[in-house]
Amino acid sequence: MSKKILIVSNAFYPENSPRSFRTTELAKELVRQGNEVAVLTHPREGTESYCESFGIKFKNLGNLTWPAPKVKGTGIVRLFWRILCRFSLLLFEYPNIQLLFLVKKALKKEKDYDALISIAVPYPIHWGVARIWSKKIAKIWIADCGDPYMGQENDTFKPMFYFGWLEKKFCKKANYITVPTEKSIGGYYPEFHDKIKVIPQGFKFEDIQVYTGELSKEKIIFGYAGMFIPGRRDPSEFLEYLNSLPENFNFEFHVYTTTPQFVTPFIKENSNRIILKELVPREKLLYELSKMNFVVNFENVGNTQTPSKLIDYLIIEKPVLSVKFGDLRPNIILEFFKDSYSNKMELPNKNIYRIENVAQQFLALIP
Repeated sequence: MSKKILIVSNAFYPENSPRSFRTTELAKELVRQGNEVAVLTHPREGTESYCESFGIKFKNLGNLTWPAPKVKGTGIVRLFWRILCRFSLLLFEYPNIQLLFLVKKALKKEKDYDALISIAVPYPIHWGVARIWSKKIAKIWIADCGDPYMGQENDTFKPMFYFGWLEKKFCKKANYITVPTEKSIGGYYPEFHDKIKVIPQGFKFEDIQVYTGELSKEKIIFGYAGMFIPGRRDPSEFLEYLNSLPENFNFEFHVYTTTPQFVTPFIKENSNRIILKELVPREKLLYELSKMNFVVNFENVGNTQTPSKLIDYLIIEKPVLSVKFGDLRPNIILEFFKDSYSNKMELPNKNIYRIENVAQQFLALIP
């Protein structure tokens, strides 16, 4: 039976981010399975025409207009702006907090859905829904979460205690809270664990093109795609080790990241062994990674946050070298250099990430 579903998200096509992929792939698949789907998100170039091409109804959430502080200047001036940027987010969730007001205003115009699915991060998406939520909007509300908010383990600072009130408010009002892995459940208040359902990230595997030719015989090529976090998802020990290897180790480590400052200090002049790459769309990225011998994962701290890149690594079927900051294991790295992968990271069955199965899990929650 066809369902009428409203998805609310800060991220959507053509944005290149895990939450954008979550929203975009889910909306497309729900339509493919015969449902009426509307997406409430920001207007972006190409978004409305993209929605039309897949039978999705685009609804305008409005633009984020509150100016974000930017790091600028040098010396003590630059330090001041770094502190201002960090504490604006830490103390006030600024500028993302504007989403709370945009979502509340936009939902005043919506009604009579079978389900509302709100997708975070950022979490002000859920906070905005909680401010106006009623059965008039939809029969049920599913709050879909990526990494936990109050229970996150991999930021330098914990969220301020008063944001716990906002988290508890949305958790109390939502009918279901969906998280990507079983381990994520520990990042949420125990009193809401009975509402939590595990629904993984989903992709249309057939949309992914992989390289099927021969791999390079001249050198070992491996890569990483994702952001870095100092002291946690930290590449410094690994990069130092790579630079210590003799010149007769012929390799290239390709890094696609939004945090290049953690890599540039390790790039040696006139050396092509550690290479920073330009960010590319996900489909092109996966094709480039599929040309490599193996891929690298830098481990998070704790168990509640699982990098979505591991799903991409699973789809392209490449061995994963998992690196833990503070526990570098050169012997395993050298094994990978010799095409020996007995110590590769174990990943789950990739079929759980098929978008067809993921969409069915969401639909099973809707009466």
